[in-house]
Amino acid sequence: MTKLKRFAAGFSYRQRMPRTKILLLIPAALAALLPGIVQAQTAPARPPEKESNLTFYAGYRFGGELTDVATDDKWEVTEGGSYAVAADFGLSRNTQWELFVSHRSADLKASGLFSPVVNDFGLDITYYHIGGTYFPEQVGRGFYVVGGLGATRLSPQQSGLDSETRFSFNIGGGYMIPATKHVGIRLEARGFVTLLDSSGGMFCSGGCVVQVKGTTMTQGELSAGLAVRF
Repeated sequence: MTKLKRFAAGFSYRQRMPRTKILLLIPAALAALLPGIVQAQTAPARPPEKESNLTFYAGYRFGGELTDVATDDKWEVTEGGSYAVAADFGLSRNTQWELFVSHRSADLKASGLFSPVVNDFGLDITYYHIGGTYFPEQVGRGFYVVGGLGATRLSPQQSGLDSETRFSFNIGGGYMIPATKHVGIRLEARGFVTLLDSSGGMFCSGGCVVQVKGTTMTQGELSAGLAVRF
């Protein structure tokens, strides 16, 4: 009986030994893995390979002048608030291609009483451009350059006058602040150049309101936008 008790005690000890070793190995394994876990948690997130944005802008547009071919007097586009939307689609870590639309309802004012039709009328000016952006650091943060080309739609608000569509392009720069993972703030400045006939009529209805000379109309726009990042 004594031998049986000794055998049972020895067997129980041998059964407990592996458990003891396992309990000792668990802290050792955790200690070995802990530096890797900490490093993974503290390492900066890898920037995305591409990023796309949808941005809604409020801005201020200025400039725009036409010269009358007969009198050399000026037609001036009034300055003021504008709004725009841009859809930017990721191409790489630094580049995007862009669809851009910017609109302002302005007035075209004559500096002299020379117009055969009107001297002051409302004029909607809308830019429809396709282009791209380049971020030297990475898309979604910091300084960037932007540009595009397409068409300018000049639409008189006075009924009976024809609208005009002319080729145009833009170039500019901005700064993007990544507020959160999916939201950013864009501060931007663009210049627009619209190509005109060197000597031709515009906004015609029987007679033409403007007979211009020159080849371009230039405008500038300062804007701030809220970007949805994805």
